[in-house]
Amino acid sequence: MISTLAGAQTPATNLEQVAEFGKHQPIGVAVSGQGRIFVTFPKKKANYDYGLAEIVDGQRRPYPNAEWNQWDSTKAATRFVNVQSVFVDQTDALWVLDPANPDDEAPLVPGVKLLKINLASNKVERVYRFEDLPRERTGLNDVRVDPTRQVAYLTDPKLAALIVLDLRTGKSRVVLQGHKSTAAAPDFVLRIDGKEVKDKNGKPFSSNANGLALTHDFTYVYYRAINQTKLYRIATEQLLNTALGGAALAAQVETVGETGISHGMLADSQGNIYLTDSPNKAIRRVTPAGRFETLVRDPRLLWPDSFGLGPDGYLYVTAAQIHRTPKWNNGEDKVAYPFRLYRLKLPK
Repeated sequence: MISTLAGAQTPATNLEQVAEFGKHQPIGVAVSGQGRIFVTFPKKKANYDYGLAEIVDGQRRPYPNAEWNQWDSTKAATRFVNVQSVFVDQTDALWVLDPANPDDEAPLVPGVKLLKINLASNKVERVYRFEDLPRERTGLNDVRVDPTRQVAYLTDPKLAALIVLDLRTGKSRVVLQGHKSTAAAPDFVLRIDGKEVKDKNGKPFSSNANGLALTHDFTYVYYRAINQTKLYRIATEQLLNTALGGAALAAQVETVGETGISHGMLADSQGNIYLTDSPNKAIRRVTPAGRFETLVRDPRLLWPDSFGLGPDGYLYVTAAQIHRTPKWNNGEDKVAYPFRLYRLKLPK
């Protein structure tokens, strides 16, 4: 058990705009060791052209090429359906997660996949298809990769679980399903700007296991659901121990502390865990000593969703404005366009 987290005074904002995307909603972001920036855009009925783009001189370019980004539901195996998460591992390989669930309400289509892309050649090296997961109940959300052990860790809000993927065999395991650390708290309603985030039928926004971070030494996975206030972690040694199941594995879960609401997460090489905070329009972090710090509060951080860490010492963050989209406002579009990507210089 890590000690109770302490608060910290909020510094003056030093949030910088990196790019703006018009009505194209950004979700995932990753930055390579060479400083290349990649952003994902979910499939929508309108205002959609690329699922994954590289940001060059502030402009979006389809990545790895135009063909992968050309929408065609009949070619879901070799086209992006609904790209969610993107991550650059320590070998500078780009990992792209496509859970294939456009608009969340559309009929399920084939095409769930995780791509490994070689950034030197800009070629797709391998595609993992999760054929051993139940398609009708699968909704993968985030991914982190340990190239030394050849394993990927993913969150699945639909299953309320973590997924451990063996990158050598392509086989996956569902772990901690329905555990208090992977499940939304009962009756927990997200509130932003004094308003409950609910759809036209009064159904609240809810997400089980969502945010995910893997420490740089690959020792711990940090994770959490959006609809609760605690942060959890578990040693990767325990997750990889196939002899542990059910209650035995659950007993290895540690409660890090109360962190409030958070969506996206990321670890840096110093052992800090960064967390987004939509109700407070903030970016926070948990230090290796267990201290809870607020790095910035800024009114532009409208549903800060995902992080990417650049070699320049900047933390990049997307502002997805999910709570301002028509679905959560009785059909009214309250998004403050254009959508934007920001960055924050991290303190040393």
